[in-house]
Amino acid sequence: MANPHDQARSFLIGNTSIHAPKARAGLHVVATPIGNLGDITLRALETLAGADLIACEDTRISSRLLARYDIRVPLLPYHEHNAAEMRPRLLARLAEGAAVALISDAGTPLVSDPGYKLVREVVAAGHTVEALPGPSALLAAMVVSGLPTDRFLFEGFLPPKSAARRGRLAELAAVPASLVVFETGPRLADSLKDMAETLGPSRPAAVCRELTKLHEDVRRGTLAELAEAIAGLEPKGEIVVVVGPPLPVAAPADSDIDAALATALAAASLKDAVAEVAGALGLPRRQVYQRALELTREPHHG
Repeated sequence: MANPHDQARSFLIGNTSIHAPKARAGLHVVATPIGNLGDITLRALETLAGADLIACEDTRISSRLLARYDIRVPLLPYHEHNAAEMRPRLLARLAEGAAVALISDAGTPLVSDPGYKLVREVVAAGHTVEALPGPSALLAAMVVSGLPTDRFLFEGFLPPKSAARRGRLAELAAVPASLVVFETGPRLADSLKDMAETLGPSRPAAVCRELTKLHEDVRRGTLAELAEAIAGLEPKGEIVVVVGPPLPVAAPADSDIDAALATALAAASLKDAVAEVAGALGLPRRQVYQRALELTREPHHG
């Protein structure tokens, strides 16, 4: 029996109806807008309209996007609470030759959601996986932050409790890259306070809220400044925090090297003292060794 959806594959832009060919069999991972519905790509619209089924986090949220472009494709909820139950159903549809689109509530699927588990099982089953790139809160925040983009680490959500959060931040403190984290309004003030105290109050950062939406807001400053500005507040909406790389550390003065060597040499061999001081001050061993030799040769005045 013919699928009635096969005769109605189309989407609407303005008042223009555009035909969408049937999407090819397999899983299509489709990025959707993070706020402004106009940010969706033409390829995404064509794929969503041409799919047999759309797996989404929340059918209520995804229905708004589909209604905007008059796309009439069955929706199936797929989220962290039902993923284990739904994956076999989606795999069964793929085995039948269906074209399944996977979308999240906003942005690129698989970023901080259980989608990667589905992709892993789809690949293991031998089905095609196709990515349709597009909006991403992670990349949008990096672009507007004004911080280095050549190297960054995406951490997702930090632990909700302060002690665990500080512990994780301590592990990230020396990473030579910009750090990107998602955060919630109720936790933002405490999170920024922990960042300032753990990563350093002078590290530059940006708090990016409601990107691409009507009330988009980007605050830039040091972690200390941002923590003070947000203290006591619970901003609404989706929030991404970008923290710049660690600040350069000033080279230790010669007097500091000499003092450290004097202390180390009083209790250890030359070799061990050099290794200890070089590690503590972050200096090349050759440099510290040369200075240690000079110190041991210098006459002592009583």
